[in-house]
Amino acid sequence: MKTLRALLILGRVSNLPTVWSNCLCGWVLVRGTNMDAMVFGLLITGATLIYLGGMFLNDACDATWDREHRAERPIPAGAISEQAVWRIGIGLMAAGMFFLCLQGGATALLSLMLFNTILVYNFVHKKITWSPLLIALCRWWLILIAAAFAHTALGVETAFRDAQEAGQAAWVALVLFGYVVGLSVLAKEESTSGVVRFWPCLLLLLPVARALLMNGATQWVLLAGGVVLLWVVRCLQFTFWTEQRDIGRTVGGLLAGMVLLDLLAVAGAPTEYAVTFLLLFGLSLAAQRWVPAT
Repeated sequence: MKTLRALLILGRVSNLPTVWSNCLCGWVLVRGTNMDAMVFGLLITGATLIYLGGMFLNDACDATWDREHRAERPIPAGAISEQAVWRIGIGLMAAGMFFLCLQGGATALLSLMLFNTILVYNFVHKKITWSPLLIALCRWWLILIAAAFAHTALGVETAFRDAQEAGQAAWVALVLFGYVVGLSVLAKEESTSGVVRFWPCLLLLLPVARALLMNGATQWVLLAGGVVLLWVVRCLQFTFWTEQRDIGRTVGGLLAGMVLLDLLAVAGAPTEYAVTFLLLFGLSLAAQRWVPAT
């Protein structure tokens, strides 16, 4: 049980619902309700494996730093060896690439970009101040990979069916990029006791602004946008409007909130899709009770 819990913590499995949600969002933006279970299964499997591999390698790369600053992490705590984490991480990353590259073409190219971004982030994020841009770029690639997967399943050779679909996927990926930069900047303050800057919080509003500008103030956009705003405010209160700040709780909530952003991006989709996003949101929150999101 000790080893199993160490593996779950290393993989940050409580964040997996947000990975699946990103995949579903990118798919719906291109295919709508036209689901190809086999192709979507390849996407989900590949994204899950490459995410888990990236998280394992993150701890492997941070082992020296964690021994000094985060002794509770599995490697410094002695729950698993550093060598084993390296092997598992590399294996998962390789398996993830295998599934993501099966479609070839644009999906393979985008998957290679994701793979390289994950590696660069893991090896340098403790040495640079702009690492939030790299981790946010991983989510950017994931949305585009999902959209490319969906389009390839249509049986055409181009990366996207038309410019409008490409634009929708790119815009959603861009605002998600900004959102992740904002929460990642906050996350970097978790291990410090200094003043927490408020400006990154403004980036958390980008998805709502995009939805209103591009989709208009429709009933579904207003409803989903309102839910996103309320959730962001609720998460921020644990850092800015409480006697004892808890940045970890803020970041964990904002990570789970990425599922709500995906719901907002496809506001107006059939009920079963909306229910799926809400279930993933609840699953992420529930999982955080046992496995920390960061």
